Amino acid sequence: MTDLTKQKCVPCEGSTIPLNRIEAEVMLKNIEDWVLAFDSKSISRKFIFSDFKRALAFVNKVAEIAEVEQHHPDIHLIDYKFVEVVLSTHAIDGLSQNDFIMAAKINEL
Repeated sequence: MTDLTKQKCVPCEGSTIPLNRIEAEVMLKNIEDWVLAFDSKSISRKFIFSDFKRALAFVNKVAEIAEVEQHHPDIHLIDYKFVEVVLSTHAIDGLSQNDFIMAAKINEL
């Protein structure tokens, strides 16, 4: 398995081709608990915390990683203690290796 946590996100241009479903499924094996969307354009994971303060602290830690990597997920704080993170490379309307790098780094939290 590739250690995605040691890699850095690189900017994607509009000419970058998104990963297809098979490529995404192979990459998914490198990150635990993430789910590939039906259309193969994103991956997501839901996190559960004991209270709002811990959920919000997690959101802020994800934001810090996103700023360092310059790759920003959609983050949803739901019902005070549930956080869903959705990763997709918006510039190419699909998945890139950057999404899996971010997922691996988020898993380390």
